[in-house]
Amino acid sequence: MSKYKKIKEECYKANMQLPGLGLVLFTFGNVSVADRGKKVFAIKPSGVPYIELSPEKMVIVDFDGNTIEGELRPSSDTNTHAVLYKNWEQIGSIVHTHSTYATSWAQALRNIPIYGTTHADHNTVDIPCASPMSDEMIKGDYEYETGYQIINCFKEKALNYTEVEMMIVGNHAPFTWGKNADKAVYNAAVLEQIAQMAWLTEQINPNAPRLKEALIKKHFERKHGPDSYYGQ
Repeated sequence: MSKYKKIKEECYKANMQLPGLGLVLFTFGNVSVADRGKKVFAIKPSGVPYIELSPEKMVIVDFDGNTIEGELRPSSDTNTHAVLYKNWEQIGSIVHTHSTYATSWAQALRNIPIYGTTHADHNTVDIPCASPMSDEMIKGDYEYETGYQIINCFKEKALNYTEVEMMIVGNHAPFTWGKNADKAVYNAAVLEQIAQMAWLTEQINPNAPRLKEALIKKHFERKHGPDSYYGQ
């Protein structure tokens, strides 16, 4: 029995949530789950349809992107995940999809504005969009550079990855993360919902104002603040 059985099962279950949530089509997307103690992560194999997946088919990779265990090639996005795990030590899972609305904002090279309280329940800022990758980075190790494209975006915007757990990569698509797979998948679904609502808002009123600060503060802090009272 593999010593990585636990994260393989977690990774499989998380990947299988994506089609049900309407976040992936065919083989577009992947989830990884890290074991910080063993310094490895499990990730979906490349190009395998979701219906054909199983826990045993998940691939184990180290934080340098080297395959440790698995018969199949890991996701083509593996090096992006590896860079994030290596640099952002408090994340336990990463989700990458090409969900329709979040990807559309990425293609439009726009941050997703904070228009309403659904957004403010999860973030106090616009969802950041990383600048398009330079030609030099594209010609290099593309997936590796995508990891730094994400990290550099957070540095430029002075954002903390433990507070903002979602973003979109310009010209590409969304990435989300969290302390575990459940939270990372939840964030991917929330991001897609926020992206759709923002798009619809601009169709109804192209001049819709950004949510006022008092409401942003109220809604975020009632769920995440020191005196939060949302939930049981």
